Amino acid sequence: MSKNPTPDEEVVVDPAEWMEELEGQLAVDVYQTPGEIIIKAPIAGVRQEDLDVTITDEQVAIRGERHDQQTENIESYLVQECYWGSFSRVYSLPLAVDSDKATARLLNGILTITIPKAAKARTKTIAVEVG
Repeated sequence: MSKNPTPDEEVVVDPAEWMEELEGQLAVDVYQTPGEIIIKAPIAGVRQEDLDVTITDEQVAIRGERHDQQTENIESYLVQECYWGSFSRVYSLPLAVDSDKATARLLNGILTITIPKAAKARTKTIAVEVG
């Protein structure tokens, strides 16, 4: 039977127990040109083989993992602000795109995803016949 702490008791939680399960959220910039939607994400230190980009007509999913190149014992850190581990981001696209023609490029630690906008649907008015 587990004991629930009273308000006066101090609860000590080891961050290592819960931090390993957390997944980081990737920051992105999204903008458009007349013909494309462009998504940029800083992912310095992530290898190409540790990166997965999935694009549908409705959304873009970016998943990856940044491996820690830790050579020092964890107790020797004075500050550790860099995120190591898995991360993801799903972005819902605001308009129709041509996902078959999308490209992704990793250059100097920046992932750039370029997605052509879908051709606009043309509206045609037709005459109604009698009979």
